[in-house]
Amino acid sequence: MLQQLLPENVFALMLIFARVGTALMLLPGFGEVYVMQRFRLLLGFLVSLLLTPILAPLLPPLPGGAVKLLDIVGSEVVIGLFLGTVSRILLAALDTAGTVASFQLGLSAAQIFNPMVASQGSLPSTLYSLLGVLLIFLTDLHHMLLRALVDSYDVFAPGVLPPLDDLSDMIARSVAGAFVIGIEMAAPFILLGLVFFVALGIVGRLVPQLQIMFVTLPLQIMGGLFALVFVLAAGMQWFLEAFQREFTTLTGG
Repeated sequence: MLQQLLPENVFALMLIFARVGTALMLLPGFGEVYVMQRFRLLLGFLVSLLLTPILAPLLPPLPGGAVKLLDIVGSEVVIGLFLGTVSRILLAALDTAGTVASFQLGLSAAQIFNPMVASQGSLPSTLYSLLGVLLIFLTDLHHMLLRALVDSYDVFAPGVLPPLDDLSDMIARSVAGAFVIGIEMAAPFILLGLVFFVALGIVGRLVPQLQIMFVTLPLQIMGGLFALVFVLAAGMQWFLEAFQREFTTLTGG
């Protein structure tokens, strides 16, 4: 009965859309909160339509019952959520780097609306987040993201739910990797802040009558912004390389 109501080509499109469409709801650039959900769903449907002739031979046959069909579609949705979540976790490295840099620059109290997370964030954090997504599209890394979705069918068998403990382990590794990437991007600011505050402590001991906070805060901000000009390009290149390496390794690309 199900074979008559749901032809093979419709089943293939639905199964591919379950993974690709779910992932596109979360992928950087495609799945931002300021992108309307109907546009994201439409893009996912069109991409799935294009991929159906390519991926249809890899899909399982149409099951005979509705329960098995829901199980297969649910597995694909979970895999799509996993891929999108990992990409979003890796993108959070930019927020980590910007937050650490804001403390070292003395700009942690300067808050601005961050459209990437739909909440308030520091100026450096917002700059890093917006610039990271922009560079993903300027360097054509969004093509890599789409290609990785196709390659994921070689890693995650269609219609088969991966072990949840393996998915949890990969999520944990992605969180740790994103934190390491963020700290590596912010390492110049950490080093600069260490040297600055050590020198500040020495000056405070030598000249106790000096109003340290009033004198050094402008120097901290100006020096930090001057350093930001020099390390921003290298930091973003480091992020793009690490993002591509981590995500393609996960999806078998």
